[in-house]
Amino acid sequence: MSTSLVVTNRPAVSVLFVGVALLLSTTSVDASPCTAAIAKFEKAVRESANNPEAGPTAPQSIAAQLEHQPTPGSVKRAEERAEAAFEAALTGAERRDARGDRAGCRRALADAKLRFELQ
Repeated sequence: MSTSLVVTNRPAVSVLFVGVALLLSTTSVDASPCTAAIAKFEKAVRESANNPEAGPTAPQSIAAQLEHQPTPGSVKRAEERAEAAFEAALTGAERRDARGDRAGCRRALADAKLRFELQ
C-alpha cells in the first residue's frame, strides 16, 4: 500500500505546473548554489506534463488509512493543498537559491521533490 497519493489526473493541473516550472525557469542562470539542480527538477516536471500518474502528492490521510471513502469535495481540497504545498516548496527553493542559501535551497528542493510524483 502506497503512503502517498497522486492527487491529480487532470490535464489542466499538469498545464498549471508546466507554466509554474517555465516561469521559475526564466530566472537568471547565474551560478547560484543550486540553480542547476532546480533546473533539472523543473525539466523533469515539464517532461511529466503528459503523464496522468505524475503530479503533486500528499501523504495518505488518516481517513484513507481507516478506509473511509473520499468525497468529491475532500478530493478537491486534497488536490488544492498538494498543489499549494508543491508550489510553495519550489518557490522557496528558488528564493533561497537567489539569496545564496545553499543548505536552505537544497532542503526546499528536496521537499518539492517529495511533493511531486514524477513516475
